[in-house]
Amino acid sequence: MPVNETTAAEKPVLSSQERARKCAELAYEKKAFDIRALDIAKVSSIADYLVIISGNSDKQNQAIADGIRTGLKKYGKVQDIEGESEGKWIVMDYGDVIVHIFSDQLRHYYKLDELWHMAPELELPEEIGSARKEDDF
Repeated sequence: MPVNETTAAEKPVLSSQERARKCAELAYEKKAFDIRALDIAKVSSIADYLVIISGNSDKQNQAIADGIRTGLKKYGKVQDIEGESEGKWIVMDYGDVIVHIFSDQLRHYYKLDELWHMAPELELPEEIGSARKEDDF
């Protein structure tokens, strides 16, 4: 009796630019602020995009990370995640996109925005790019 071959349903594919934008959108949905997506492909080989996000608390940062992970699940799993249990600085690695979710204080201390100043910024929708502290929502 012949065996029927079945293939697993293929996951939809996002370009690295689409993935970076989607990370920013998903973070914004969780009330993140100071969201920036930087095109680092020409200045580094670690990834194509770096998404830097701020949250008001450890719990909010954990919710932002969970929202991104859940929202991108249909496009593939996060390759690695660090700092989620503490929630102060969470790093999510999608291979082509690296997401940094910071407490506001740590973001200002480590100054990743300044470190990557030579990288062009990916244009985000106005409401996402202009999102600031919680009182703006």
